[in-house]
Amino acid sequence: MTIDLALEAVPHWIAGAAVAPADGPRAEIRDPATGRVVGTVEMGGADVVGRAVLNARSAAGTWAATPATARTAVLHRFRALLLEHSDELASLITSEQGKTLADARGELARSIEAVDVALSVIQQLKGEYADQVAGGVDTYSFRQPLGVCAGITPFNFPAMIPVVMSSAALACGNTFVLKPSEQAPTVPVRLARLLHDAGLPDGVFNVVHGGKEAVDALLDHPDVAAVSFVGSTPVAREVYRRGAAAGKKVQALGGAKNHMVVLPDADLDAAADALVSAAYGAAGQRCMAVTVAVAVGEAAETLTAKTAQRVASLKVGPGTGPDSDMGPLISGAALDRVRGALQRAAEQGGQLVVDGRDLPAPGPGYFIGPSLVDHVDVASELYREEVFGPVLSVVRADDLDQALDIVNANSYGNGSSIFTTSGPAARRFTRGVSTGSVGVNVPIPLPTAWFGFGGWGDSRFGDDGLNHDAYRFYTRAKVVTQRWTEPAPGLVPHFVASGK
Repeated sequence: MTIDLALEAVPHWIAGAAVAPADGPRAEIRDPATGRVVGTVEMGGADVVGRAVLNARSAAGTWAATPATARTAVLHRFRALLLEHSDELASLITSEQGKTLADARGELARSIEAVDVALSVIQQLKGEYADQVAGGVDTYSFRQPLGVCAGITPFNFPAMIPVVMSSAALACGNTFVLKPSEQAPTVPVRLARLLHDAGLPDGVFNVVHGGKEAVDALLDHPDVAAVSFVGSTPVAREVYRRGAAAGKKVQALGGAKNHMVVLPDADLDAAADALVSAAYGAAGQRCMAVTVAVAVGEAAETLTAKTAQRVASLKVGPGTGPDSDMGPLISGAALDRVRGALQRAAEQGGQLVVDGRDLPAPGPGYFIGPSLVDHVDVASELYREEVFGPVLSVVRADDLDQALDIVNANSYGNGSSIFTTSGPAARRFTRGVSTGSVGVNVPIPLPTAWFGFGGWGDSRFGDDGLNHDAYRFYTRAKVVTQRWTEPAPGLVPHFVASGK
């Protein structure tokens, strides 16, 4: 493939300034709604990563010693700039990721919420004190930053996930190197500029672009103390393995197969509305998207019919379209993957109630319609594998016990929800289901940033998640046990007497 070097190239951001791409390999950036190449990005490697880490390490000592109130003052100004530039940022997200402008604005709202939590860092990092644990002995604890931290983020939330990671890391006193997806690299660099305008010292936040070589360089670099990752499960597992082997703290969030259990006593109209919103928003390219409806007993036929009716009314088009409910997929490869998954689902006995492949393309981009597949077997590929597209599978269960067994047997444990009017059934579900996030009459149980976020099973590798949990991840505890003895009368240490 020949890259047009005359196209605008997205720069790296190192030591408080844009760094123009070198003459190395580049990747094309395409508008998913048109398929048109709109820019390029350098696929940097170990050299550019090493430069960014060196600058982050040089800035780490001063930033760690900066009072927390001064660090949060920078983040407070950054929050104001996110609000001021929200329309611009939303347009950039839509142009490279493809989601609707409404979804993009929602992503920015979640980003701002993450900054709000970071502003409470002083409260989060308070330690403990135990007086007189022994004769004249006291013990206290506090938390200290790690140093240089790295974030490796996906294309589907080019603003939110970088902000969630970096705002917590920076508030705790760490410096940060971000490696965003090469498919949506512009917004992360724009965030770096806004942090710079907010007064963040040079070198504290850096952005490098690249692929596997850049990721491996971050995982292997001896000066990177911690790595945060969001992406597919196979890559998350490898990131965790390689980073942990190098002695780093690692949090690696992987894929998902989120289930929504619908009981016969539920409001089926509300459940159908929720399924359509949760399954097809952002073209299903969300880690918290509902991809499996577990229809219990007599709810199945009515729920499937109501959902199909609503799916038929969805408007698919460019994310900038005022009437678009769903935009395109991120790339041609993603489009081929989803088409192939639907083809194999039909071959394996799934009933395509709505086949998104039948949608007349609303443009030259990577469009596919929403799909609804009924009678999906839990042994089928469609059920077992993460599709990451606008495909909703319907699995049928006889009762709540069987529904719980279905959800808990799945290797992913990111999120689940139940729709019911029964309090006892909801309580039984929330206590018995094996997922990290659970919703009751809420289809996407993504918690607010004041709570931790992260799945179970193959959806997360590492002990700590994002949001509120990040303060433990981005710091390490120190416990001090101290005893003071009275000096002999008339003897005062020289350094005390001199005031040094």
